Amino acid sequence: MESLMQFDTHLFLEIHRGLANSFFDWLMPLMRNRYFWAPLYLFIIIFCIKEYRKKGLLLVGCLLLTFAIGDVVASRIIKPNVARVRPCNEVNLRADIIPRVNCGSGKSFPSAHATNHFAIAVFLIFAFYDRWKAILPLGIAWAAIISFAQVYVGVHYPLDIFAGAILGILIALFTAKLYKKLQHYL
Repeated sequence: MESLMQFDTHLFLEIHRGLANSFFDWLMPLMRNRYFWAPLYLFIIIFCIKEYRKKGLLLVGCLLLTFAIGDVVASRIIKPNVARVRPCNEVNLRADIIPRVNCGSGKSFPSAHATNHFAIAVFLIFAFYDRWKAILPLGIAWAAIISFAQVYVGVHYPLDIFAGAILGILIALFTAKLYKKLQHYL
């Protein structure tokens, strides 16, 4: 376990410091900012309801459920029990951290950003793939860049992201199945 943690810290530093550049310093804080993505979230909600009516309301409801489950499981259940300190708050890394965003006092494992965005992306992939194949690479790339930004700005280790992504995918598989079953009742 110790060697895994050392590898995780090494990989974190390779991303956080090794990839440092002025373009990423500008872009990555935006990519992880929920307000930056608010127009996309609003568009998805309006599009689903306008385009699919009752089915769209169900889709939005299941999408919100997907987000809620991901957020509760990652932030309220796992993080307090694992209690991993964020890299930007880690005393041993203090000299290596480039302060790009406010670190916050929350815990690190798993990344709720990764959990939520992979859950949303995978749920939307299941919902729309038959009609729009491009959602697969776009959805995964969207969730991945948001997750990568969490490491780049210094608030998560790569393993936090990996665990969050896996958790989000599992949650999305559950809610996508639920959505498929419920849409038959409309």
